[in-house]
Amino acid sequence: MLTEQQGLLLVRLARQTIEQHLGRPSIQPVSDNELNQPALREKWGVFVTLHKQGDLRGCIGSLAGVESIVDGVRRNAINAAFHDFRFNPVTVDELPQLQVEVSVLTEPTPLPYETIEDLPRLLHPGRDGVILEGPGQTGATFLPQVWQQLPTIEQFLGHLCRKAGLAEMTWRSGQVTLSTYQVQSFEEPR
Repeated sequence: MLTEQQGLLLVRLARQTIEQHLGRPSIQPVSDNELNQPALREKWGVFVTLHKQGDLRGCIGSLAGVESIVDGVRRNAINAAFHDFRFNPVTVDELPQLQVEVSVLTEPTPLPYETIEDLPRLLHPGRDGVILEGPGQTGATFLPQVWQQLPTIEQFLGHLCRKAGLAEMTWRSGQVTLSTYQVQSFEEPR
């Protein structure tokens, strides 16, 4: 999909978007000319994740490619920094402490399984992002990077159910559908 150079350009764009929103000059400005690449105009799902001293500070994105990668990075950088309901909006004082990560997603595909015993064979920890959809139009996703904190299928899907507002064991009930996707992830050095 993208080269490392293109990915790091997107990370710089996400940071610049947050800096501009806060009325600050960009440390490493990105020019329109740099963004004028065919690969960056393609439509893919994009997430922007912010960390502060190793802790999650915001994460917002779109699963489907409804806009160009560049537009998705800009929109989700603003949303992750200022509209993630789990956190207060980012402040100017926090900017030097933030680490920015951009994930570009493949198209999600349904994960057909008959029983929960099939899941260890079908899910690939560390590689698969998972979308869980439950009863009553509930749903949530975890990027593949979340496997680092929740390394077992039981932990991963249990927390994903909780994120969707479901009981932790709902994934075992057969009342959920799962889809998977993969990402290309680019981040600033920690």
